[in-house]
Order: sequence, then C-alpha cells, then structure tokens
Amino acid sequence: MIPITIDQMNFKDLDQVLEIETASFTDSWTFQSFETEISGKNPFAYYLVARQGDEVIAYLGVWLILNEAHITNIAVKPSRRKKGIAEKLLNFFFKKAELKNIDAITLEVRMSNEPAQKLYRKLGFVEKGIRPKYYQNNNEDALIMWKFLKSYEID
Repeated sequence: MIPITIDQMNFKDLDQVLEIETASFTDSWTFQSFETEISGKNPFAYYLVARQGDEVIAYLGVWLILNEAHITNIAVKPSRRKKGIAEKLLNFFFKKAELKNIDAITLEVRMSNEPAQKLYRKLGFVEKGIRPKYYQNNNEDALIMWKFLKSYEID
C-alpha cells in the first residue's frame, strides 16, 4: 500500500483537485478559483492536498486571517471516502494551525450534510450559528461551526 502524504497544493495538482471538486459539489469552484488561491494573489490562502503517489485523493482549503482560520473547502475523491482521509487531512492542518498561532478554526457546512457534521463534531467543532440560505444553488442553510485551539470562545 502506498502511504498517504500531505503537502501544499501546487499548480500541477489543479486538474485532479478540480475532478474531486466537481464530483463533490454541485456549486463547484472553477479551475481559475483554485489557481487564484494558490498563486499568491490571495495572501490569506493556505491549501493542502493528500496524495498517494502521484494521485491527489483529497484537498483542504483554508484562509488564515490574523489568529483565525476559515476552512473554505474540503473534499475527498469519491472512491476514497469513508477511509479516514478527511480526518487525517484535518488533523494535519490542526497541527500546522497551532504552529501558525491560530486560536480558532471556523467553517460552514450544509444543514443536510450529516456525515460531515459528525466528523467535525468528532474533531472538536461546535455549532455556533446558522447562515440562512447560504448555498445559492438551492438556498440551503449553512451550519456555522468552530473549533477552539486555545482557550477563547465567541458567544
């Protein structure tokens, strides 16, 4: 079995990342969106990929703003789901976040995406609110979740 490695996303990963993105989301990001994120045009962007050999099997996008991180997107290749890859990728990021003096991590997740919510709760995220009609393709609400790495919390 080829081991899973995690490192920063680069331009040669984009075609495989886009395949995962379009297989995972109906309102998927474009190639240009990912390209902008990893090109340095967005100084807050921090993107990782999980790979086995040359195959990208998952990715994680984050914006690092001051002492907080906002997870913008995470997805696992459909054939590799339910194997702990998203959890491994998130745990890798949590270690990096602590080194970057990040105090808290936030994300939005579809109200209907119970498997993702279950994973986030398992990893220490808590529910802190709802964004009504957040997802434009169907006006679904988003659950706002936070994980606190240091001892501060928002109301």
